[in-house]
Amino acid sequence: MKYNFDEIIDRSNTNALNTDGWRSYIFGAEKDRKFPYEDDEFVRMWVADMEFATAPPILDAIRSRLDRRILGYTGLTTDDYSDALSAWCRERYGWDFPREQLVITGGVIPALYQAIEDLTEPGDKVLTLTPSYGFFAHAADYNKTELVVSALHNEDGYYSIDYKDLARKAADPAVKVLIFCNPHNPTGRVWNEDELRRLADIIVSNDLWVISDEIHCDLVRTGITHIPLGKIMPDYPRLITCMSASKTFNMAGMLFANAIIRDDRERRKFRSRNKLAGNLNPLSLAAHKAAYEEGGEWLRQLKEYLDENFRFVKEYFNSELPEAVCGIPESTYLDWVDLRPCFRNAQGGFDGTNLPLFFAENAGVLLEGGDRLFVGSAEGFVRLNLAMPRSIVATGIQRMAGAIKRR
Repeated sequence: MKYNFDEIIDRSNTNALNTDGWRSYIFGAEKDRKFPYEDDEFVRMWVADMEFATAPPILDAIRSRLDRRILGYTGLTTDDYSDALSAWCRERYGWDFPREQLVITGGVIPALYQAIEDLTEPGDKVLTLTPSYGFFAHAADYNKTELVVSALHNEDGYYSIDYKDLARKAADPAVKVLIFCNPHNPTGRVWNEDELRRLADIIVSNDLWVISDEIHCDLVRTGITHIPLGKIMPDYPRLITCMSASKTFNMAGMLFANAIIRDDRERRKFRSRNKLAGNLNPLSLAAHKAAYEEGGEWLRQLKEYLDENFRFVKEYFNSELPEAVCGIPESTYLDWVDLRPCFRNAQGGFDGTNLPLFFAENAGVLLEGGDRLFVGSAEGFVRLNLAMPRSIVATGIQRMAGAIKRR
């Protein structure tokens, strides 16, 4: 391989959330708790950024932009970036969009907050599928709307949509917006064409606005293809598609994402209320353009490496901790593991153990899980970030299995 994904990179003293911000993020009110591990002894399998170096073509593009020596106010004044993004989408997904529909935001989450603010009034309802990313709930709360959830079916770790339940809840006149995660975080499902068409029928029948969070679209397992919801619904106007190279190429700190907004009125409203006020970070723009123009080979090799990490973890758990439900997700670099069978109470159900705290104290592993960090159907589950050198992954899961066995 041309790129070395086994390299261990020191992130200390960089103000990284991964190394320096985990106490308050994971443990909240218990952020001052003392642990039997020093901070640099923890295996960090929690926040969704990678322990891999950002792709070299991106770093080169940033250096080249720095060599211009002025970092003034910046905007999309040419079609270079939108052309790069469009070519990427055509090549990988057979899907494209009119250039005028593209709006740049400071990230998918800021776009989500802004769109819900635009599309709802206090007292309206927002619908999503669970388990879901916690910020979907935060965005609804921030805009004083009620979050309505439809739980996914879970059959031995494979998740599917409960269309009957979803249709019933979508029919509520107070439900104005569906937040749809495609591919799905945290379960890793890549929705197929039939699933998306059945979803589209519900959307159209209820005239819903849809915010389709597709930030994980590039991070599918080798041989699997992502289908944008916009490809299934080519003429539906009430669709906002959110994408970014940030997850794909490990540059979440660049705070840059694409919101593809079909409706002219909403697009104008979104732009007029965009907290960036139309300004872009010049380094972020250069980085994302380079990602879409020159990052394909790096991504191909990354996906191969991640595929092996997932296989390694599944085989290890099957051998050493067979009661855990651990599969290979169709997308993301995040493994959604059901540990309820490992933490049973006398009645045979989940005993309520705070899993992030348990593994921090007993294994020196930082991870996310439970309904405090996700929304619905998450108790007894953990989300493991496997985007790191395999040697670190091995240490982390060995420590986890050891802690469970000692318990």
